[in-house]
Amino acid sequence: MDRHYLTCLNMREGHLKLFRVIVSLVFLIATALLFVDFRGLIPPSWTSYILYLQFVPSLLKFITVFSVASIGFIVIIVVTLLFGRVYCSTVCPLGIFQDVVSNISQRFKNKRKKKYRFSKPHNILRYSILAISIVFVLFGGIFLVYLLDPYSNFGRIFSDLFRPVVISINNGLVKVFESFDIYSLYPVDYHFFDISTAWFPLAILGLVTGFSIFRGRLYCNTICPVGTLLGLLSKASLYKIRIDSALCTRCGQCAVVCKSECINVKEMSVDHSRCVDCFNCVQVCEFDSIHYLPQKSNYVATSSGTDSTKRDFITKSIVYGIGLLGISKYVRAEEPYEKSREDLVPINKNHPVSPPGSISIKHFKDKCTACHLCVSACPTNVLQPSFLEYGFTGMMQPHMDFHTNYCNYDCTICSEVCPTGAILPLTMEGKKKTQIGRVHFIIENCVVYTDNTACGSCSEHCPTQAVRMIPYKDDLTIPETHPDICVGCGACEYACPVRPVRAIYVDGNFSHQIAQEPEFDELEKDLPEEEFPF
Repeated sequence: MDRHYLTCLNMREGHLKLFRVIVSLVFLIATALLFVDFRGLIPPSWTSYILYLQFVPSLLKFITVFSVASIGFIVIIVVTLLFGRVYCSTVCPLGIFQDVVSNISQRFKNKRKKKYRFSKPHNILRYSILAISIVFVLFGGIFLVYLLDPYSNFGRIFSDLFRPVVISINNGLVKVFESFDIYSLYPVDYHFFDISTAWFPLAILGLVTGFSIFRGRLYCNTICPVGTLLGLLSKASLYKIRIDSALCTRCGQCAVVCKSECINVKEMSVDHSRCVDCFNCVQVCEFDSIHYLPQKSNYVATSSGTDSTKRDFITKSIVYGIGLLGISKYVRAEEPYEKSREDLVPINKNHPVSPPGSISIKHFKDKCTACHLCVSACPTNVLQPSFLEYGFTGMMQPHMDFHTNYCNYDCTICSEVCPTGAILPLTMEGKKKTQIGRVHFIIENCVVYTDNTACGSCSEHCPTQAVRMIPYKDDLTIPETHPDICVGCGACEYACPVRPVRAIYVDGNFSHQIAQEPEFDELEKDLPEEEFPF
C-alpha cells in the first residue's frame, strides 16, 4: 500500500475509537438519566429524541403509528449496511454498559488475565433465538422479544434496581445537608418493587455483568436477538475491519483486546457478524496491519496506485451522531387511616388497569416491551411492574397499582415518554375523558355500614364525582357510585381506609371507553346549603 496513503489512513483511524467512546458515553448517560431522574430534570418531550435510534422500540412504534418520526430502526439498518454493527458499540445502552463493566474489571485484573481470545460462534443458539423471536412477533407476541431486548433490559435494570439506590442516596444526603442548614435537596418517598417483579432484571444484571467481566460481548453475540440480526446485516456492510496479511506478524495483540472474541489470528480473519466495530484492534496494532476500510478497497501491501474508494472516514460521523438526551419525580398522597378486618368480601377484578392511552389491554400487551420508562416517569408512582396481572406473557408490563397510589387527573406524562407506541399520546382533554376502568362499591366492606363511622374519603378524592355521598341513616352518609362518569383513576381505591381489601375499587376495561361528562349542575343542587360563616 502507498506509504503516504497508509500514513494518512492511520491518522484518521487513530480518532475512531475516541469518537466512538464519546458518542457511546453521551447515549449511555442520556438514556440512564431517563430512568433515574426523579427530579424531572429532563423534559418528557426530549424522550423521543434520546430513544429515536433504539431498534426494538422504534420498530414497534413504526408498526403502531407508521410515521416518519418512528423510523429510527430503518436508520440503524442503513448504518449497519454501511458501517457494520456500530449500533451495538455506540447507541445500544446495554452494550455500552457492558463495555463499561469490562473496562472497569480489566483494571483490577493482573496482566496475564487481561486477555480475550478468539472463540467459535455459538451459531445454533444465537440463530435459534433470533428465529423464535421473529416467529413470536409474526404471530402477534412480543414476550420473548422484550425479555431479551437490550434497551428494555437496560431500562428495567436502571428503573427497578438503580433508581431506588439513587433515591436512597438522595434521602441520605438530605439528612446530612440539613445538619448544615442546607435545604437544596428534598426527601423522596419511593415504592420498592417486590422480588416477584425485580428478580428478572436482577438476573439479567448478573448475567450481563458476568459475561462482561469474563467474556466481553458474549451476551450480545449469543443471546441478544438484535445483535444477531444486525450481525447478519453487517456481513454485507461496506466498511469492515480488515487485516493486511502482508503486514500482519500474527502477534495476537488484536485478539487480546477484541471483546467480541471474533479475530482469528491464525487465519488472519474477522467474524464480521460478531464484530461491533469498537476499533480496539485498530488502535493496538503496532504494525498498521488492521484498518477499517470499504469492501472494494485495493488493500494489498505492495500496491502503489491511488484507489477511488479512498474517502474520508468522517462521513460515518454524520450517521453516528443522530439523537441525544423521562421525567421522573414522585409525589405521594397522605397515608389514609387504615382499618384492618378479616371478615371482608373479596374483590373480584376481571381485568387489570392498563395506562391511559394504551387503547386496550391487547394493544398494550402487543406493543409494550416492559422497559419501565413510564414507571420511572410516573409522578405518583401508580404505574408498577406487573407479575401475573396480564398473564404469564405479560410479566413485568406496567399496570395501574391503586394500592400504591392513584393516577393524576391532569397528567399525561406516560403517554409522552412511551417509545414503542404501547401508550399513545393523549391531550389533556382526551385524558380526562378516557375511561380506563369503572368503579365498584362493596357496601359490606365500608366502615360506614359496618361500624357506623363517618368516612367519605373515596368521594373527597374522586375528580369526576363518580363517587358521591348520599344520606344513609342518622347523620351518616354512604358512597353511591356512578360508573358511567368514572375515568378509572383509582383515587377512591387508594384513599379507602379498609384493609386488607378495599370497600371500593376500580375494575379495568379490556378496551378503554369514553366516560360520560358529570352533570355538575345537579351535583351542586345536591350539596347541603351552608349559612354564611360571618
